[in-house]
Amino acid sequence: MSIAKSSSARTSPALSRRHPREVPAWMRGLYAGLCLYLFLAALNVMGSGLGTFGRASDFLTQVFAYGENPFIALLGGVLVTMVVQSSSFTSALIVTLVATGEMTLGTAVFAIMGANIGTAVTGVIVALANIRIRRNFRRSFTAALMHDFFNILTVALVFPVEWLTGLFHESGRGIFTQLAAWLSSLIGLEEVARPDSPVKVITAPVVRLFDTLGGLLMPTPVAHGVFVACMGLLLMFVALVFMVRNLRGALLRHMDGLFRTYFFRTDLRAYSVGVISTVLVQSSTITSSLMVPLAGAGVVRMRRVLPFMMGANLGTTVTSVLAATANPIAAAMTVALFHVIFNITGTLVWYPLRVIPMRVANWYGRLAGRQTRYAFAFLIGVFLVIPLLGIGVTEVYVRLR
Repeated sequence: MSIAKSSSARTSPALSRRHPREVPAWMRGLYAGLCLYLFLAALNVMGSGLGTFGRASDFLTQVFAYGENPFIALLGGVLVTMVVQSSSFTSALIVTLVATGEMTLGTAVFAIMGANIGTAVTGVIVALANIRIRRNFRRSFTAALMHDFFNILTVALVFPVEWLTGLFHESGRGIFTQLAAWLSSLIGLEEVARPDSPVKVITAPVVRLFDTLGGLLMPTPVAHGVFVACMGLLLMFVALVFMVRNLRGALLRHMDGLFRTYFFRTDLRAYSVGVISTVLVQSSTITSSLMVPLAGAGVVRMRRVLPFMMGANLGTTVTSVLAATANPIAAAMTVALFHVIFNITGTLVWYPLRVIPMRVANWYGRLAGRQTRYAFAFLIGVFLVIPLLGIGVTEVYVRLR
């Protein structure tokens, strides 16, 4: 009897180790929801801080001040969107400048192209949260690169066509701008107010908390903006780390089948999910950034990421169109419709040729996975060094001429 008891005593710890108690699914769901809320709040906190910095330092206006050169307008759109972390904000700013006569329509369309590139920077930053886990980081960074390369390749296609065709038009409008102007003349929409993003509404308490904290601790508006932006970045990384840990747990097994067999079963369905989700939250920055950790954790197949990103890009143009209808000026609607045409053109061209952006993204993702310095080189080079150098060189050329 004693032998049996001692035997059971010896085996019970092993059995307990083999069958650990699993956290209930509803608790993991609440945990995932909390991490998602903090992630969304972090994006808005970061955008609030950077927006405060941009307004206080007059940065946004200065970037677009010399936008008569199409190349400067393009790079200015990249920089402004990178600072405020929202292509919707940049699009609204451009529409306002056009409506007030401070920016020409021909310049605005090139700035819109830059906004598309600038909005992809958040995905790269989000991917860096997985840098400690090599396989997850490689997949996350590759997913972010698909968004980047799609926008960069689309700009490389549309920019020269728009610029060259504009040289032969009496008012300097390129072929895509002419198409957008024609469509805006056919559309008669009633004036509506710009809708509030539901994400901004639910995360407003967190944003106000950090804004208040920044106001109490920082002496100047510029320092306030930088402090709030840094706090938002820190909160985003913390939320992402815990979100990824949760995805690698039991929740991943439950979500994996749902995502693979339903939401992302086909490219068309992935594209539709990208459009609808971005329309609902009114930010491609949020939806594309959420896709990065999902792809990194293996929840979404890599071949479905690009169609989703294409759909997210189109979805964010809905907000631009709604914002443009709030201003009864034809040029404002033309800029918004150019944004729509730009993304539709990119999808029509690069989806049949999707092997190009996917292979380039996979190649550089593997390179960055082996040596992480390439990831930082891409982030700093594409989104900061190249725009600043381009603006500087162009400005020197204009002054010398």
